[in-house]
Amino acid sequence: MKTDKAYLNTLWQNVSANGDQRSFEELFHSCYQRLVRFSVEYVQSHESAEEIVSDIFLKLWAGRETYSEVQNIETYLFTAVRNQSLNYLRKFSAFRVVSTDHPEQFGIARSHDPYKASEWKELLARLDAAVEMLPPKRRKIFRLVREEGFRPREVAEIMHISPRTVETQLFKAVKTLHAVLRPHLSNRQKTASTAAGEVLLLSLILAASAI
Repeated sequence: MKTDKAYLNTLWQNVSANGDQRSFEELFHSCYQRLVRFSVEYVQSHESAEEIVSDIFLKLWAGRETYSEVQNIETYLFTAVRNQSLNYLRKFSAFRVVSTDHPEQFGIARSHDPYKASEWKELLARLDAAVEMLPPKRRKIFRLVREEGFRPREVAEIMHISPRTVETQLFKAVKTLHAVLRPHLSNRQKTASTAAGEVLLLSLILAASAI
């Protein structure tokens, strides 16, 4: 069975553009066992690895139109499996997995919640709505980096664009979301220093998916 990148990308183009179920099944069978073995290296459980990989393929099929700009499907799948496997360890392992690339993000996620529960939920809802209003390419880049855990260079490879484009689009996305959320801070936070407000808003934007 062929497993070269060009062949897999052709299968994915058939899936994302035409909803071709046969191509999706071929993509699944071409990658499934390799992805499961890769996940087992993290989670040390074949059953859990199978669930992780199956969930990723289900999500991929359900969102095939949303992920139409993915150009390197193999990179996407392996990176998604890695991220989901690490998420599994965070939830179920007795050992805490710590990122060494961006440790400050995990520090933010563990910091004291400055909002009341209702205020926090309202801000998260506004954040979700604001993300939906971003231009399509910018929205995809933001979600891949901040919600699915891909590194910018991985997004660049997946979408076949330059790393600089990813960084620029991500910066613009954060700037837009910051502007949308800033007016909705509680009165208590509006009276805080500008620097403190910036940190709180960026904490929400960058770490919301981990909370």
